[in-house]
Amino acid sequence: MLFNSLQFAVFFPAAALIYFILPGKLRCAWLLAASYVFYMSANPKYAVLLLFSTGVTYAGGLLLGSAPQKRKKAVLALCFAASLAVLALFKYFGFLLGNLNTVLGLLGAGPVSSPFSFALPVGISFYTFQALGYLVDVYRGDTKAERNFLRYALFVSFFPVILSGPIERSTNLLRQIRELPKKKLWNFERVTGGLTLMLFGLFQKMVIADRIAILANQVFDNYRMHEMFGLAVGAIAYTIQIYCDFASYSMMALGAAKVLDFGIMENFNTPYFARSMREFWRRWHISLSSWFRDYLYIPLGGSRCGKLRRYFNLMVTFLVSGLWHGASWSFAAWGGIHGLYQIIGYELKGVKERINEKLHTKTEAFSYRLGQVLVTFGLTAFAWIFFRAPSIGDALGYIRRMVTKPDLWSFFNGELYNLGLDRPEMNVLLISLAVLFLTDLVRYRKGQLPDAFLAGQNLWFRWAVLLGLIGAVAVFGVYGPGYEASQFIYFQF
Repeated sequence: MLFNSLQFAVFFPAAALIYFILPGKLRCAWLLAASYVFYMSANPKYAVLLLFSTGVTYAGGLLLGSAPQKRKKAVLALCFAASLAVLALFKYFGFLLGNLNTVLGLLGAGPVSSPFSFALPVGISFYTFQALGYLVDVYRGDTKAERNFLRYALFVSFFPVILSGPIERSTNLLRQIRELPKKKLWNFERVTGGLTLMLFGLFQKMVIADRIAILANQVFDNYRMHEMFGLAVGAIAYTIQIYCDFASYSMMALGAAKVLDFGIMENFNTPYFARSMREFWRRWHISLSSWFRDYLYIPLGGSRCGKLRRYFNLMVTFLVSGLWHGASWSFAAWGGIHGLYQIIGYELKGVKERINEKLHTKTEAFSYRLGQVLVTFGLTAFAWIFFRAPSIGDALGYIRRMVTKPDLWSFFNGELYNLGLDRPEMNVLLISLAVLFLTDLVRYRKGQLPDAFLAGQNLWFRWAVLLGLIGAVAVFGVYGPGYEASQFIYFQF
């Protein structure tokens, strides 16, 4: 069930209305049932995997809460092994087998056939990491082991976040679930604020992401037919597409949780306004980047060690992050590129400071800051080529053509309108991107999400914006056959 589907438009109001009128003691059970219905709408049999992950980590939490200190590491390792084994089987088995067969082929041996054939269960990477984060929190003493199975099961399966995050922490979401019976749920301003976030998320997804995806797909799927201009536009288009697609889901998740009186992590904070790659990762997919920081990078030693070890820790963290996104070497390459960005950034920091000092550069001037933003955006867009391309070979071929096939005249001859979107569709996209830019600028300068910004405006302005968004989604939203909703990119991870 997609957030942008007609099924969700029926499911969510019904689930929320019943939730509002139920007695406090029944709210947890109702949300748990609604979350499983939501998850099972994709494929009912994969609820077994969700229940398995929930049961293993629930039992592991209880054992960590009561086991002697000397046995806690063994309990934690066993629970990690069980959970990651399931993730590896469904997500990485085919990848590992394919690489094994490649090696066997080089050695002159025959291939090994797979006894399994799995479809990747939606959300498995997200809820697995959320449950494993809970175990580490219990192990460290940051949270108490949850003894109520229903509360813990809701923490793992909470429907606004289960499919594509954010990857919530037990210190936030589980704490709020424990407080459910005491909550006074109905609040008009909060509910309308949540619905505003969901509406803006729909605008990002259906008007911008799904429209610009037509252009990005046209270029990437036929990159051998294009030259520098078209390939550069395609890379920029995908850079915008993946942001709008994933940020829209996160915005709708934030809004749905707010309607239900849950505060969840903001997953994006204007990442393309970042002035460095380090800042980019503080603003992009915040729940995942902070998860890897707290549960992988710091335990490896973080930056509390020598330079070479710190760089090793960074590279391991980003390579694992790349493979988390998908079982492909192109994802690993994307992660490795970002790891190199971090290392190069550390190495060049002193050099840049000395150059700026000698040239008397005004580092707080708008021109300097704009240059930093544009360079960071360009580096990010370059890395996204590896993320989008089906293989490293295709990514390198894409880059090779972009560098060696200049066609500067295409900037002026209307080639832009031959990349999958005609002039009217391109105009809709450009206007929508201007709206997105202004919204992100408000977020960057004032720290306000759309609901908070609109709440501070006059009534006529609020209604004009809301009606404009509704009209844009209804008239300019990209729909599939029979108004079928398009899937979010991060569902495949």
